[in-house]
Amino acid sequence: MDATGNLRLNMKLRRASGLTFGFANQALFLVTVWYLFWFLRDGSIQSSHGNWILVDTVLALVFAFAHSLMLAPKTRRVLSKWIPSAFYDSVFCVVTCVSLLVMFVGWRTSETTLWQATGQTAAFVRTAFYISWGALIYSLSLTGLGYQTGWTPFYHWLRQQPSPRREFKPRGAYKLFRHPVYLSFLGLVWFTPTMTLDHAVLTAIWTAYIFYGSFLKDRRLEFYIGEPYKYYQARVPGYPLFFWGPLGRRGAKSAEIIPEEPSSLPAAEPQREAA
Repeated sequence: MDATGNLRLNMKLRRASGLTFGFANQALFLVTVWYLFWFLRDGSIQSSHGNWILVDTVLALVFAFAHSLMLAPKTRRVLSKWIPSAFYDSVFCVVTCVSLLVMFVGWRTSETTLWQATGQTAAFVRTAFYISWGALIYSLSLTGLGYQTGWTPFYHWLRQQPSPRREFKPRGAYKLFRHPVYLSFLGLVWFTPTMTLDHAVLTAIWTAYIFYGSFLKDRRLEFYIGEPYKYYQARVPGYPLFFWGPLGRRGAKSAEIIPEEPSSLPAAEPQREAA
């Protein structure tokens, strides 16, 4: 086979590998969401044994660490030397899904129950849990769910087109507060009729991570977007009822000189505003 033939073969193999990885990632995402729903709703089916609290703590922290590490600008800059831009979001999704699946498999349930809601209270908590899922999907759709799963860059790669440039345009819930995705996720871990001790461990770790992750996200978007995001922070708090601190309005004293629509300016980050 001549050089031209080898080049064509390599291109076909590269294309086939990209197709396999891209579609497999989407299937993995759907499977992970399915297991995440039942895990947060009903808990693990594994019984406790030995140092279950140590095992569960490590598993909860592994997800938080892996998620934050992949979102860090420095990590992206380093890994982008080896990962094509069309597949970086897919790799991020795979790492997130694998860390969650490992947690589902390894998690151990405590026999200690801190509270058990019944009757109308249990129904209310269940309803709030389902509403949190709806709010999560809604919030992700506002920032581009296809970027969170890697589908949008992969789809444009399939069509041999460049991935569209994302713009920083707060809309919907993002006009009220900066982190609706994280707030929705808080509902997933807090709204449970049965709070076992292991679920309390998960809730405590992930609540702390969500608030710290919100702070990291603000800094990350300041890095990628610059002044438009700083203007946005001065107008919009991180969470409802957060009036001060890093997750309140930042630089609010100068808000009166901020343009009404700074969100129309394009973001510098090429692929994602990560949740």
